[in-house]
Amino acid sequence: MHYLIIAHDAPDEKALERRIAARHRHLASMERLKSEGKALYGAALLDEEGAMIGSTLIMEFPSDEELRQYLASEPYVTGHVWERVEVKPCKVPELFLL
Repeated sequence: MHYLIIAHDAPDEKALERRIAARHRHLASMERLKSEGKALYGAALLDEEGAMIGSTLIMEFPSDEELRQYLASEPYVTGHVWERVEVKPCKVPELFLL
């Protein structure tokens, strides 16, 4: 199952500091998940000035349980970077999976 994940960073003044502190672990996790075929696409969400304020991901997991396990261990979750996470099931067409 494909999932669209839209994650919004906390708005406090320390949010960017926490993002930067967790970024290396987050990217290492994404690299591993991409090599396993689970992380399909990702991008940082930006504000009007170009500062990172969240993330969007398209992921593929065989079950909702594996998605929950990923989110429970995601460095931006455990590092209190993401304040609000929306998850929507979606379908990525084969055209974009090549």
